[in-house]
Amino acid sequence: MRAILALEDGRHFEGESFGATGTRVGEICFNTAMTGYQEVLTDPSYRGQIVAMTYPLIGNYGTNSLDQESRSPHVRGFVIEELSETPSNWRSEMSLDEYLHKWDIPGVQRIDTRALTRHLRTRGAMKACLTTEEISPREAIQRAIEGEGVIGMDYVREVSTPEVYQWDPNDELSKPWTIANGSETNQPSLPPIRFRVVAYDYGIKQNILRLLRQKRFGVTVVPASTTAEEVIALGPDGVFLSNGPGDPAALPYTHKAVGGLMGKIPIFGICLGHQILGFAFGGSTFKLKFGHRGANQPVKDLKSGKVAITAQNHGFAVDPESLPSNVEVTHINLNDGTVEGMRHKELPIFSVQYHPEAAPGPHDASYFFGQFADLIEKEKK
Repeated sequence: MRAILALEDGRHFEGESFGATGTRVGEICFNTAMTGYQEVLTDPSYRGQIVAMTYPLIGNYGTNSLDQESRSPHVRGFVIEELSETPSNWRSEMSLDEYLHKWDIPGVQRIDTRALTRHLRTRGAMKACLTTEEISPREAIQRAIEGEGVIGMDYVREVSTPEVYQWDPNDELSKPWTIANGSETNQPSLPPIRFRVVAYDYGIKQNILRLLRQKRFGVTVVPASTTAEEVIALGPDGVFLSNGPGDPAALPYTHKAVGGLMGKIPIFGICLGHQILGFAFGGSTFKLKFGHRGANQPVKDLKSGKVAITAQNHGFAVDPESLPSNVEVTHINLNDGTVEGMRHKELPIFSVQYHPEAAPGPHDASYFFGQFADLIEKEKK
């Protein structure tokens, strides 16, 4: 079946439909990771977006129930060059085509994703329409123009947990995976809990929660709308601000809550949590031309001079000129010089723009969970 991918600036691509049928409109973005397409599909940070993968062959290892980063996929559409119709992996439970059918997400293959990516890098992120309907490219373009994008949108309320819960109270979900005798298994036990933290769910990924527990944190997850007073009443040792979708400027309730926690408890933020922290500091954000999405973003630590390869998924960045003098930029992106990390000079607060849990991606930045624990311990003393 024919499928059309139409961009709001008038350009369109024609390809072959897979997955579900129908019409979806959202911001089109590209991800440069070579693997991890199921983690991309189920990352809540992609809420409201159509994702194109730059790696040409997608679906070759199928999908399974263990690699999901949330309960369901969040992308509005999926764009690839070539679909692997015969997945070959002992962990595979269903093909990518079957998976998208199950979750009612349309996909399109036989798209020149190299040309699409170059176009988005040149013209910038924009709205798009992915459709399998018998409509003209002109009509698909018009639907893209009329659809909603990301600027000014609060998608956090759609993906956040509706109620407070304890993550993995029986220590069954957080054990590191190992391979033994040709099958997947867990290590027998986790280390004892050292500190208890509250994690704001702005669209939190499962591997973040797993790693927090592996790093000896007991985690209470709270909705994005939770106030500072409600968090303090839980008596945590620290607060974690998660990743999430949408425009950070459209979340004033989160800015207020985080601002109310500053100076009262150690805080560690990542991705959207990093941007929300920027607003709580009194700063602001701006829209990137085409965002950082993939598992190969180079980031420099300005203190040590070391460079890490990081996993990222964001379309906004903190404006360094808007930050007060008591906030220090600690990391920058080596591709475009944007802020990738910051810390408060007087309070126990720091953040990074990227994903230290790296699902998918490299593990260069996983040490930040240890730094969070050290910060809490220092504050307790």
